[in-house]
Amino acid sequence: MQRKPDLLWILVILFGLGVVTTGYAQSLWTNKTDAPAQLSPVQQQYKR
Repeated sequence: MQRKPDLLWILVILFGLGVVTTGYAQSLWTNKTDAPAQLSPVQQQYKR
């Protein structure tokens, strides 16, 4: 009975770290000013 809450907390912590890491990576990606030209068609697809 003691292991289920521990496993739940581990999953919650891992999920939280994933969210924080993803947000940090996206902020770095959007703040990049010297983006390669290959990203332009991808960005135009999302603007539609």
